[in-house]
Amino acid sequence: MGTLIKYLIYIVILAAIGLVAYAYVGPWFGADFRAPQAETRVPVVLDVD
Repeated sequence: MGTLIKYLIYIVILAAIGLVAYAYVGPWFGADFRAPQAETRVPVVLDVD
């Protein structure tokens, strides 16, 4: 049981390192992580009595 938990911790650490590496290297391979830059205006009607 101890080895299972140890391997699970290793997998979680490797997954975190892989995610950080993908965030840095992803734009070189065409992945775009920027949010869309469009302004949205929506009228709000307040019903005040």
